[in-house]
Amino acid sequence: MIAAISVVSNTSIPTNLTVISCLKSKKPPSKNPRNLNQTLKSLTKSGNLDEAIRLIESSPSKFTDPETYSQLLHSCISRKSLHHGQRVYKQLLKQEDSEKLLENHNLKSKLITLFSVCGELDEARIIFESAVENEGVPESVWVAMAIGYSKNGFLREALLVYVEMLWNCMEPGNFAFSTALKACADLKELWVGRGVHAQVVKSSEGPDQVVNNSLLRLYTQCECFDEVLKVFDQMPERNIASWNSLISGFVKEDKLGEGLDVFRRMQREGVGFSWVTLTTILPICARVTALCSGKEIHVQIVKSARRPDVLLLNSLVDMYVKCGVFDYGRRLFDGMRSKDLTSWNTMLTGYGINGYMRVAMDLFNEMVSCGIRPDDVTFIALLSGCSHAGLTEDGQKLFHRMEMDFGVTPSLEHYACLVDMLGRAGRIDDALVVVKNMPMRPSGSIWGSLLNSCRLHSEVPLAEAIAKRLFEIEPYNPGNYVMLSNIYANSGMCNSVKFG
Repeated sequence: MIAAISVVSNTSIPTNLTVISCLKSKKPPSKNPRNLNQTLKSLTKSGNLDEAIRLIESSPSKFTDPETYSQLLHSCISRKSLHHGQRVYKQLLKQEDSEKLLENHNLKSKLITLFSVCGELDEARIIFESAVENEGVPESVWVAMAIGYSKNGFLREALLVYVEMLWNCMEPGNFAFSTALKACADLKELWVGRGVHAQVVKSSEGPDQVVNNSLLRLYTQCECFDEVLKVFDQMPERNIASWNSLISGFVKEDKLGEGLDVFRRMQREGVGFSWVTLTTILPICARVTALCSGKEIHVQIVKSARRPDVLLLNSLVDMYVKCGVFDYGRRLFDGMRSKDLTSWNTMLTGYGINGYMRVAMDLFNEMVSCGIRPDDVTFIALLSGCSHAGLTEDGQKLFHRMEMDFGVTPSLEHYACLVDMLGRAGRIDDALVVVKNMPMRPSGSIWGSLLNSCRLHSEVPLAEAIAKRLFEIEPYNPGNYVMLSNIYANSGMCNSVKFG
């Protein structure tokens, strides 16, 4: 018995010629049950749900095969058609042997999935509870309900379905394991995930690739890098998702060189790559300014038959601007068929950190004129750029426009940018007024910014008062003591460099 965890068709389908001939013919379709079933399956396969359901409604007694209804429900699920699914369910309930039909576990699973994907979780739960009242309910019914909760964002409820399954002495298989592990990863429930992992190890059914990839993702999300390596090394087979998880693990551990090495190893072993792989690797190239590696990836994107998505192009633009190659980055940005807010923010951040604030301001105005509404990240990029470029007046105007014109409430990061901007300009008194009037408690970084401004402008008495406040907030930060000692040293007050 598996220990519980506690947590707070082979049916052939004829070609569509059957459908076309039936629809064009003035004669009603044959009443032969076999012909009717073939016609229904053809209609279902072609996506003509209205005709298929009308055929059932015209001769309900002719359709008693659960597989026919299963295929029809599957078509409703793939199209997320609640209306058609409800009509099929209604016909199931009208059948003379409806109880026998609805005892079919495959149909139960399909109905639960249908209502779940259409957001009708209460209806899905009713069908699920009616199913699990009986003994011998297969894993597929439990998993259908768990996936339904998971797809709708109710991750803890998905885990509770898994636990309920264990309480009912059901031995989970790989389908259930992968569903539970996904919920654990998204919730970052490490200890519950470890419990599921233990059940995977004890299970008589060996873990498949989906389960192993789910384990990799769990430990990557929970930043347990030793476990990531262990699971990866023990996998008998690996696909691109497995390698992507390993690269993500290295990135989370800040082992960027190792992440690049894994990507190169993927290429040597002929594993290939996905857009997710490249979207993970390009930020590494940006952080370590590995321009050559980034260009190699760009070449592979160009050679690929697939069209890159917006996420990948954003990563590519980010790599170029952070490596200082603005002509490439801007050319890519201008050539994008569709841009999202991140595309604009990427270019604005690149211009800001490299001091091209006039160009950034022009791009910001273009962005607003295109109907793109800026967010908090946009203004952090612009305010930070204005601070480093000495554009105090422009930065102040932007700060006041944030809430008035764009409805973006200033956060602690925005106030930190404003304080830094005023301090760098020598307006330390104005910066102190901002700090005193902030709607939130100033952080150590804001006081540290003020202390740095005092260093830049040799304001020793004010530096001492600010340092006193800073030492109370961050008593164990050596950088603060070093900065005050530098202020004393720069002012010729070496005797004052004492900290009791």
